[in-house]
Amino acid sequence: MTQLILRGSITALVTPFSGGAVDEDAYRALIERQIEAGTHGLVPVGTTGESPTLSIEEHIGVVRLCVEAASGRVPVIAGAGSNNTAEAIRLAAGAEEAGADAILTTTGYYNKPPQDGLYAHFEALHEACALPMVIYNVPGRTASDVSVSTLARLSRLERVVGVKDATGDLARVARQRVACTKGFVQLSGEDATAVGFNAMGGQGCISVMSNVAPRMCAAMQTACLEGRWDEALMLQDRLTPLAEALFADTNPCPVKYALAKLGLCREEFRLPLVPASDAARAKVDAAMAGLELS
Repeated sequence: MTQLILRGSITALVTPFSGGAVDEDAYRALIERQIEAGTHGLVPVGTTGESPTLSIEEHIGVVRLCVEAASGRVPVIAGAGSNNTAEAIRLAAGAEEAGADAILTTTGYYNKPPQDGLYAHFEALHEACALPMVIYNVPGRTASDVSVSTLARLSRLERVVGVKDATGDLARVARQRVACTKGFVQLSGEDATAVGFNAMGGQGCISVMSNVAPRMCAAMQTACLEGRWDEALMLQDRLTPLAEALFADTNPCPVKYALAKLGLCREEFRLPLVPASDAARAKVDAAMAGLELS
């Protein structure tokens, strides 16, 4: 990519497995389906990609596979998160070597660092890697919340270009827009509130739901970008049951079930994740039927 454009529907890809190994053929097919449907960007090996159970070699290999399959048609924002700063730097270096366009990197989960520690973590990554960085703030998983003031400090680093905000707090979008540098990109990390997030000043969503319904998610995000809010709301209303169903159990268990129903990958995980519960499956079934996805 000659110019990094972060906006619209950016899919947080699942990592398909077969017999315990990464299913490379299924992964390529998933990526091709995304691009054909109009998806604006791809995130390999994030939370949805089960990055905690991949070895470093597998992790970097999946990034390389995504870059090769995307072939410059959409930006690839590689997951490079760890609660060990040195390991995050290694993942970022691997992503850079693999040809990713940017990295998505999270806070120190489990460690619960203070705000100065969070800043130092991201600053160290920034100094070690030449790629643009998107900060991933998901306190529901990490137990560490990047405050608005800390994010504003980070936005002043040359290559910190945006945030994936999964706090669910729409008021923060305006506060961050005021506090951060001009041009700082805000992407939603929550499908259920993605349109509201954009209305408050966001530019898109790093989406789980777009694994399953990429064309509708891309259309919804494009409608937001073009100011066609009535159309965006109509699409959001149609997609809301699916957004809720895909988080009826821990992500990515329901989304892999949905993709298996579509014949796109196996419903296979690495422990401690297990297949979705019967209750979650029933919700996914109903939501997909409502969208005529089969």
